[in-house]
Amino acid sequence: MSQQTVLYDIPGPRQRRLTLIISILAVALVAAGAYFLIYQPLDEKGQFSMELWGPMIDPSNENFVLVWQRIWVGVQNTLTAAVLAIISSLVIGTLLAILRIQLKGLVTRRFEGSATPVAYLLRGLSLVLAGLTRFCVEVFRGLPVVITIFFVARGFPEFGITMDNLWYLVIGLTIYNGVVIAEILRSGMEGLPPGQREAAVAIGLSPFQTTSLILLPQAFRIMLPALISQLVVVLKDTSLGFIISYEETLNIGKQIIGALSNPIQVYVIIAVLFILVNYSLSKLAQYVQKRLARGRKTAALPPQNPPPAALISQAEGGGGGGAGGGAS
Repeated sequence: MSQQTVLYDIPGPRQRRLTLIISILAVALVAAGAYFLIYQPLDEKGQFSMELWGPMIDPSNENFVLVWQRIWVGVQNTLTAAVLAIISSLVIGTLLAILRIQLKGLVTRRFEGSATPVAYLLRGLSLVLAGLTRFCVEVFRGLPVVITIFFVARGFPEFGITMDNLWYLVIGLTIYNGVVIAEILRSGMEGLPPGQREAAVAIGLSPFQTTSLILLPQAFRIMLPALISQLVVVLKDTSLGFIISYEETLNIGKQIIGALSNPIQVYVIIAVLFILVNYSLSKLAQYVQKRLARGRKTAALPPQNPPPAALISQAEGGGGGGAGGGAS
């Protein structure tokens, strides 16, 4: 008889009724709190009037077209900065993760095929580079991204490097998110079973081939939820472009508020836009993760090869002989 483990007792009819009553009371309490603490104070101050909401939701309003044209400009600028920052962060993070894994392997390597001074020099250089990369990762990961963006926008012109505010924002976001993605991928590769690396070495792959062909693809699949979460962070952090006067969605919203004096209405619309984009990105991540999981299951199934034609003919001949023998 199989033993079934139950983590909790299945609630009976009385417990289910009690749970239903408590849930209804909780919903009623939340609804009452929302009405008396949020809706009523806003209604008393006229925050639900069409004078404030009209420019956002009423196409017949004289400011409706102008407002949404400006919001569309902000959305385009936000998505442009986000896409550029996401691509550059993934590229920089992947390269940095591979570099850190390679340096970690070189630190423990003894370079036995080289002369003693050369071996010591190579090990010392590996230690210095490993320490330098770790120092950069810890510094840039510990800095707030808003400070990184500010230093990029103010520091580059001091060295004679002037560019559009878009690129200051992209570079600042890439510096921060690139090191975070690098640590995500590095931890994913180091968390794989050691047999993966040993099997790659056994078939003659170099350390770089082992990392790029064996470890890195698996780390991408395993750490995909964390990577997608970080990409959502990149999208939201584009709103920090206001500190360098980049016209992203939030900065455009401030300009609209300055002209129409309706901050609650504008921020509600901008929040809805951000939620829709982030939700779409999360659903895309779930779809990709399911496709990858389905691909692994399909690849794990043993191939069902048809029996050779010789065996089929032999079986048919044997069956016929048996039938003939039986008839005789």
